[in-house]
Amino acid sequence: MTSASPAPFRFEVDRRCPSTRARTGRFHTPHGVVETPRFMPVGTAATVKGVSTEQLATTGAQMVLANTFHLHLQPGEGIVADAGGLHRFMGWSGPLLTDSGGFQVFSLADLNAIHDDGVTFRSPRDGSVVELSPERVMAIQEALGADVVMAFDQCPPYPAGHGEVAEACERTHRWLARCVAARRRADQALFGIVQGGVHEDLRRRSAEAVVAFDLPGCAIGGVSVGEPAAAMHEVVRWVTPLLPDDRPRYLMGVGTLPEMAQAVAQGIDLFDCVLPTRLGRHGAALVGGERWNLKNAAFRHDHRSLDASCPCGACRHHSRAYLHHLIRSGELLGLTLLSLHNLTQLIRFTRAMAQAIADGCFSERFAPWEPDSPAAHTW
Repeated sequence: MTSASPAPFRFEVDRRCPSTRARTGRFHTPHGVVETPRFMPVGTAATVKGVSTEQLATTGAQMVLANTFHLHLQPGEGIVADAGGLHRFMGWSGPLLTDSGGFQVFSLADLNAIHDDGVTFRSPRDGSVVELSPERVMAIQEALGADVVMAFDQCPPYPAGHGEVAEACERTHRWLARCVAARRRADQALFGIVQGGVHEDLRRRSAEAVVAFDLPGCAIGGVSVGEPAAAMHEVVRWVTPLLPDDRPRYLMGVGTLPEMAQAVAQGIDLFDCVLPTRLGRHGAALVGGERWNLKNAAFRHDHRSLDASCPCGACRHHSRAYLHHLIRSGELLGLTLLSLHNLTQLIRFTRAMAQAIADGCFSERFAPWEPDSPAAHTW
């Protein structure tokens, strides 16, 4: 079964690393080009938590995520459509991607019931019944109007037995066929999602099923759900060579530096994760791959910048002592500054990998990358 790629979308590979599968590319969308590899900030409810769109632009972000399930609950896709779509509603002019709500099938397992037609949820907001099917999810995403929309999928938990994961895979593939059939907008790119847990045969079978639809891009889902990092690397190593070379490859829910570096080495192009803003809201900063707790008293008299190489506002204008003061005082500005810093760090890291690929030194600097390696503090 095939489905022609929508005209506004094109992916070009620019440079390749000769000793790994790493590559740089450009993903063309109706709202601009995304240069890859690239980390994408998560704006679940049409906002990256604690950060304005003007501030977000300073991080180097190009594509931002929002979540279908949560926007359906509040404010509702009709409100967003009446505003002119998600771009206008949230004031972001660049490319947008909406997740399908499939991850909520996993994360809200206690509030839902999965069946072949879709998923029945109890709303975490008010307990009301929410019915999601592949057709409903596509209709919601079309009303939201993001550039890239994700197929509805079932993400099995970790650990899960082979039979349970195989059943989830087959349901994911059937739901993908229904998403393809329900799609109406040519200005949206539908990405399929490869599932299969940590089982190589199921991952290969799922990749074959997803690729058969000839979609504008493919994602690897069902990772970063509790499995060991080594298992995640194995999944990426199995799956990536099976995905089309001329389409973007998206590793969902991953935003740690060693994992991103190893994934880029396998040919992954796009990443997302809630980690940078979640850490920021808890007073933690990412510096050179390490996590620093700015609540610690060691920062009270430290008047150096957080990271002298970082161009973010927190590092350019404020000291560690000031950030420590803000966090200890419960000031919202501190959480915003750390969130901006963390987002900038991850985006800088993916941009540095792209530059290393272009310069022909990716293998030496990033494959493999470790926090205590000589390259850790040079990007």
